[in-house]
Amino acid sequence: MQTNFSKMKRVIIGLSGGVDSSVAAYLLKEQGYEVIGLFMKNWHDDSVTISNECPWLDDSNDAMLVAEKLGIPFQTVDLSEQYKERIVDYMFNEYEKGRTPNPDVLCNREIKFDVFMKIALDLGADYVATGHYCRKATIEKEGEEIYQLLAGIDDNKDQSYFLCQLSQDQLAKSLFPIGELTKPEVREIATKLDLVTAEKKDSQGLCFIGKVKLPDFLQQQLKPKEGIIVEIPKEQDIFNHVNTAFNSEEDKLKYLSRKIDYKVDYGKVVGKHQGAHYFTKGQRKGLAVGGTVEPLFVIDTDVNENVIYTGQGKKHPGLFKKALFITNQELHWIRKDLELDLGETMDVMARIRYRQSLQNATLHKVESGLYVEFEAFQSAITEGQFVAWYLKDELVGSGVIS
Repeated sequence: MQTNFSKMKRVIIGLSGGVDSSVAAYLLKEQGYEVIGLFMKNWHDDSVTISNECPWLDDSNDAMLVAEKLGIPFQTVDLSEQYKERIVDYMFNEYEKGRTPNPDVLCNREIKFDVFMKIALDLGADYVATGHYCRKATIEKEGEEIYQLLAGIDDNKDQSYFLCQLSQDQLAKSLFPIGELTKPEVREIATKLDLVTAEKKDSQGLCFIGKVKLPDFLQQQLKPKEGIIVEIPKEQDIFNHVNTAFNSEEDKLKYLSRKIDYKVDYGKVVGKHQGAHYFTKGQRKGLAVGGTVEPLFVIDTDVNENVIYTGQGKKHPGLFKKALFITNQELHWIRKDLELDLGETMDVMARIRYRQSLQNATLHKVESGLYVEFEAFQSAITEGQFVAWYLKDELVGSGVIS
């Protein structure tokens, strides 16, 4: 009789106190892994947690109860210092530049799959697991193993976008146990197991501040500064200069992705605001300007002059563009083997925000970076956000919109 002495692989899972990571931990245990649960405390400044509820305490408590129920070891790690440096400071820096960062994408790249992963590997883990709705696959190419990041099976919940900045090294050590399941199936498993998180609502806050809403958080950190709100009419001449003669493909892409340079005298002053850096392109709430036929949308912010430019209605031409640009420094390929060389193009499906359905697009590699040209006009392409591109259901690369 043969005895198998190979040791159980150890997986450290980030237990967030939500239903997804709870069920992920259970599935790993079922698959025969040695599972350890770690709760990441990313935030300790209670001055910004709204009201008197302290969400991270509730969450870490729920995570502990789940670990107890599943019979797995559990501990809390405090990552708030690295969090402040890598996420919060970066975010303020971006907001002050007038860009709108995506904290969830950054949190995965910098915290969960970097700082947290290093802690896990130091604790002897073979893998780190999370409750993300996505899948991982492995292919062999020229004798090398290549990891693929695939969309989750549940179209409503696919979270591959949030992992668009991961590297091959990070994917090699990652497991996504619930990627093959739908959200209702995950809830069903949690209910059967009688887990305390079974009915828990999905968290809507930032991945670090519990229940804090981003604008409130920013307002406490960035000083208010009164400025004007300008409404630009749809008929403004700047929207009518349609340039069709280009000397090169790159000139055309430059034109399609250009940032319109708005001036105050292009429209009329319709109100005041407390700081252009609190607003983001495409935003409708919080302008507090009445009396327009259609609601006003932010079409641009000028943080240097502290002016917000707006337009009426979600069809306003100031909201739409067909292309965007990514600098070489902010360009990232999960599939390094598919990286484009100068002058090359690739047809992909792309999205510029988490909830957006995938759009037909073409990538164009130029000397200074990469253009993403969409087949259809896109609303509110926002500097600082991530664009991610896919081949079928595989996320192959991403970049920061510049």
